[in-house]
Amino acid sequence: MSNQEIHPPLRLKKSIKYCSRLIQSVGLSTLVLLTVSCNSNSPQTQTTETTTDTLEVAVVNDFATQVIIPTYQQLATKADILLTTVNTFVETPTPETLQAAQEAWIAARFPWEQSEAFAFGPATSLGYDGDLDDWPVNETDVNAILNSNDELNLEYIEQLQTTQKGFHTIELLLFGLENNRTVDDFNERELTLLKLLTIAFNQTAKDLVQSWVAGIDGKPAYQEVLATAGSPDNPAYPTVNAAVAEIVQGMMGCLDEVANEKIAVPLQDQTTDDLESRFSQSSLNDFKNNLLSVRNAYLGEVPEAATQGTGLSDFVAATQPELDQQVKQELETAINAVNAIPSPIEQNLTNEAALAQMEAAQTAILTLFTTIEEEVLPLVQS
Repeated sequence: MSNQEIHPPLRLKKSIKYCSRLIQSVGLSTLVLLTVSCNSNSPQTQTTETTTDTLEVAVVNDFATQVIIPTYQQLATKADILLTTVNTFVETPTPETLQAAQEAWIAARFPWEQSEAFAFGPATSLGYDGDLDDWPVNETDVNAILNSNDELNLEYIEQLQTTQKGFHTIELLLFGLENNRTVDDFNERELTLLKLLTIAFNQTAKDLVQSWVAGIDGKPAYQEVLATAGSPDNPAYPTVNAAVAEIVQGMMGCLDEVANEKIAVPLQDQTTDDLESRFSQSSLNDFKNNLLSVRNAYLGEVPEAATQGTGLSDFVAATQPELDQQVKQELETAINAVNAIPSPIEQNLTNEAALAQMEAAQTAILTLFTTIEEEVLPLVQS
């Protein structure tokens, strides 16, 4: 997919017309006036349309600068720390340096998982998502590397499959299959591979930031691609509505993945095999940060980076304030439900209370998904 392509829209269950939104938002007392307005080019209709159009432009402009770029910059900062701690561990393997590297890995997951609601653009088209976070790890092929006589260098790492590098291969090396790895378990080749994988990971995180801020490999900065939505020469987003819909679809995709894959599969199988961060036993962090990603995308902010822009929430509230409040409430309900799951979830899959809480969290997330799919997406596409 080229860096100016967008994902196809998700299936819609129903649509909401502009006039019906207005009638719901102002009440029956102005029904007659709105009926006239919706059937004529009245000043009131023009004013409302101008306001929502202006908000859409602001949402698109601020989404890159106030949400996406700050999140990826946090990832790059955490990747730097991870590289520093891994280098220290490789040079001086001790229980303390190993623990520091493990903690840095977990910390780097936070901003990455908080980017899952907007994994479009270069993350997909330039392959950064796969290089950073493909899963599951191909353990057989990783062991083949370790048992081979191949020369390990950065060029070699670049040629590896995505399931042999990135977050989860580094995780496997740092934590081991059962989260019980000790300093004595490492040999020189594992230390070398760990260091090289982390160097490559660090560079990919920096490239991802660069692709949004200034462009990379001759491609335009993707923040400009997003900001020029609706321009005649923008094939990615022929209308501003298309760009806003991309944001909404990203939120939906993230919610769907958490509810129907990350939670549903281990809930059904009651094994840790399908928990993404099972080596470090930190999969529950992924669930939580994915929901924070949706929240940040909706509100147009990244609290950890102290950024705040015009968000999708502002656009929704302009015509349907009750819907905006409903989305915010369902977001908080879903976040609280995930926070209530006992941690680490890897050790609680036989705990009936934990399983019940996982089901409750899944239900809350799917409720939010339905509201966004049936109410918010048609609103931005109308």
